[in-house]
Amino acid sequence: QLQLMESGGASVETGGNLTLSCEYTYETYCMGWFRQAPGKEREGVAAITDDRETTYADSVKGRFAVARDAARRTLFLQMRSLKPDDTAMYYCMADGGWRRSGKPVCPGLNDYKYFGQGTQVTVSS
Repeated sequence: QLQLMESGGASVETGGNLTLSCEYTYETYCMGWFRQAPGKEREGVAAITDDRETTYADSVKGRFAVARDAARRTLFLQMRSLKPDDTAMYYCMADGGWRRSGKPVCPGLNDYKYFGQGTQVTVSS
């Protein structure tokens, strides 16, 4: 059974940096992160395939970086220049994807099937 366990959430000041980690029990082709703030919809922020292709939401491009370490079965989200709008619960997500014309395909950032319990990130102004 796939399990995803996030850690690293904290309270930081505007402009600060933070790295989130997610330990998982086995590899899936598509992995990433989404966030959800109180009263707001889920927002996919970053994804990475097993081939290390990455996708980012416009709101975090240039500030966030997603990486995965298969040997450690750990997914990372490096966040720089944090803003109060980045305040949310951050969730690690995973999906096996599917094949189209023989090539692997991942869901959209908001459509991954599996996710963990989340870790809170709070950015104060």
